[in-house]
Amino acid sequence: MTEQQRAPLPHAFHPEVASFTVVSDDLAPGAVLDAAQVYAEGNTSPQLRWEGHPAGTKSFAVTCFDPDAPTGSGFWHWVVFDIPVSVTELPAGAGGGAFPGLPEGAVHVRNDYGSKEFGGAAPPAGDGPHRYVFTVYAVDTENLGPDADASPAVVGFHLRFHALGRAQLIGEYEVSADG
Repeated sequence: MTEQQRAPLPHAFHPEVASFTVVSDDLAPGAVLDAAQVYAEGNTSPQLRWEGHPAGTKSFAVTCFDPDAPTGSGFWHWVVFDIPVSVTELPAGAGGGAFPGLPEGAVHVRNDYGSKEFGGAAPPAGDGPHRYVFTVYAVDTENLGPDADASPAVVGFHLRFHALGRAQLIGEYEVSADG
């Protein structure tokens, strides 16, 4: 997949908002995802830590999206929201299993695998590198509105109107044509 064939990043058509910083002990910007973040291997959400969110933030949401998935609409790997403003870090693995470190009240919706948890990278063999966009949203309300049965698109709709800021960390992963 050439750079010209790549889909735009997930916020290309959203209003501009303040930016802040997200970092990870498990993923450097632009680096290849670790086996722990691959669906068939570890399927573990990375540790994420953020700072510098805008004044007025009342909660956070975290998503992981692959805009390069060959679906015509990308692929949602993780969507969690209503994270209290006092929480500025999620440990590795917070997106699955017993959800260790995920704060009470946080809401997971189903990913495009159909489960309410983090689903790791699994691009088709030979499709080239896919980008995995981890986004932390600073939200202007404590409760975004949707419930756990909402689709990622509905959550994204609400985030478009309630995001005060966004922080992004992008990793890549690919599977060679010979698997």
